[in-house]
Amino acid sequence: MNRLAVLAGTILVGLAGPAAAQTELTMWYHGAGNEVESKLINQIIDDFNASQDDWSVSIESFPQGAYNDSVVAAALAGNLPDILDVDGPVMPNWAWAGYLQPLPIDESLIAEYLPGTKGYWDGKLYSVGLWDAAVAMVTLKSTLEKYDIRTPTLDEPWTAEELGAALATLKESGDFDYPLDLGMAWTGEWYPYAFSPLLQSFGGDIVDRDTYASAEGKLNGDEAIAFGEWWQSLFEDGMAPGTSQDPADRDNGFNEGKYAISWNGNWAAAGMLEVYGDDLLFLPAPDLGNGPKIGAASWQFGVSAASEHPEGAAAFIEFALQDKYLAAFSDGIGLIPATPGAAAMTENYKDGGPLAVFFELSKQQAVLRPVSPGYVVQAKVFEKAMADIANGADVADTLDAAVDEIDSDIEKNQGYGH
Repeated sequence: MNRLAVLAGTILVGLAGPAAAQTELTMWYHGAGNEVESKLINQIIDDFNASQDDWSVSIESFPQGAYNDSVVAAALAGNLPDILDVDGPVMPNWAWAGYLQPLPIDESLIAEYLPGTKGYWDGKLYSVGLWDAAVAMVTLKSTLEKYDIRTPTLDEPWTAEELGAALATLKESGDFDYPLDLGMAWTGEWYPYAFSPLLQSFGGDIVDRDTYASAEGKLNGDEAIAFGEWWQSLFEDGMAPGTSQDPADRDNGFNEGKYAISWNGNWAAAGMLEVYGDDLLFLPAPDLGNGPKIGAASWQFGVSAASEHPEGAAAFIEFALQDKYLAAFSDGIGLIPATPGAAAMTENYKDGGPLAVFFELSKQQAVLRPVSPGYVVQAKVFEKAMADIANGADVADTLDAAVDEIDSDIEKNQGYGH
């Protein structure tokens, strides 16, 4: 190369200057140990980093069981990342505690998202999820036909009386260990997610959502007591296994024919389909007096209050909202894609797909757990009350004690900002 060419190249480099480095953004995620989930989230990160020159996201994953405690500890130490993964019902607590800042994205992007995937607190959007989860009453067509039980629909779910009659018929048959599996072997968030909508269907609730100032009259009113008595009767009458249920039976009992009906989530549906195929039915929740209801809200993405680059964190979250990623997560881990467009791109949730009913269940029947910073305490109080009542404790006394504990916590925290 002659000297003139070298000189020209040097001048050009000098004029262009060094390439600007991408600003690094850190992200924490709850999916450590789940290879499929990790592969999917890392693909989104790689695609985002390659799509633009401003931001570069790096991820640190935690086991789900240790994740929330890790975030709380980091917040206290001032070491939060830019982007946080947050469980939907926990989000209001993190926003109230100052762990999250409002999410600065164009909300028109999530206009078609399932309601449970949008995380609002105090009138502001803080988080958004790529998927949701839904619960159904799972049974077999052949079972309902054999015992002449009506197949409920979204428009005409079972009434409380129909559900009671169906369970009694199935129990009297002697063909099952129990007619109904509620999943009592699962603990923690399963209880408020799966069971508090049944309380709401009776007309009660964990807390008064008009003010969020008290649980009085909602968790121990007439409707809640009626729910508690019904709940206790399921175990006293041998309709469902109680808190001593073997976890292996919860995971496999329906597939082994031990239970006629399983109150279970779409995440378990693929394994059931492998066993039963076209004979499998996913039924809507029963109407126990105030409409059929199931739980809503799964894991979501938000921007930590500590982030110095919220616009970059929001840019990543907006990038992740593409239907192709929602569909990939659904195909990979079985959860409900957040939009109709994404559902149409999946094998299971497209029109005519084996799990398409779950999208409609989530859209039509799903209700949020209490949208309050106090929920993290209320959930544990509710779980203990439900377990105690299932084990024979006095219904009214147990619910009164739960109300006292919830109200004391609300008062101690000056109403949690409501």
